[in-house]
Amino acid sequence: MDAPPFPTQSTPLVLPGPAGDLETAVDLPEGPVQPIVAIVCHPLPTEGGTMHNKVVTMAARALRESGVATVRFNFRGTGASHGHFDHGQGESDDLRAVAAWVRAQRPDAELWLAGFSFGSYVTLKCAAELRPGMLISIAPPAAGRSWDFGAITLPDCPWLIIQGDADEVVDPQAVYAWLDAIRPQLRLAPELVRMPDTSHFFHRRLMDLRGAIKAGVRPYLPNPVAD
Repeated sequence: MDAPPFPTQSTPLVLPGPAGDLETAVDLPEGPVQPIVAIVCHPLPTEGGTMHNKVVTMAARALRESGVATVRFNFRGTGASHGHFDHGQGESDDLRAVAAWVRAQRPDAELWLAGFSFGSYVTLKCAAELRPGMLISIAPPAAGRSWDFGAITLPDCPWLIIQGDADEVVDPQAVYAWLDAIRPQLRLAPELVRMPDTSHFFHRRLMDLRGAIKAGVRPYLPNPVAD
């Protein structure tokens, strides 16, 4: 199928991906628009993660309220997207395809990448190659053997990390230890926001997440925005 043009209003659409159709939603800011498009990636599909996850939609909302157009999509095998779960490999190809579409359709816009949990692993995995203008990682699953964070080429861009201190899925202390270990290798120091008494899915703290994202991205917006 041919790729559709970038829409002029918020709408669902279907993009061609490496494994077939990718179910996608593009949402545009209602106020002043920044020359930025952010792709927001969802958590683990095998645990019910989709582009409609409340953390993903709140992150996208915070970005749109900052003037940034957002693109959410379902990884392969999720929702109406074709294909099958591929443990981060094929999902990285899906992200590359969506990023290529954004850059072809909006060549004058800066590309940002954001992800929650598994989505943050996929965006980190692709960041060195895709060279986003900014990276946002929410609860990156840096602990355990499921995802090889040691093989990731570290990003060279502004980087916002948001982690709940009471996360029951991702070990917060493992995330902080990982960041301490990689910090000397980074040209730009990442900004870590630790949210006390906050669970993995930000229960009762979604508005705080919204505020943390808006505050974290504000210094990197080309056009100033009001508080």
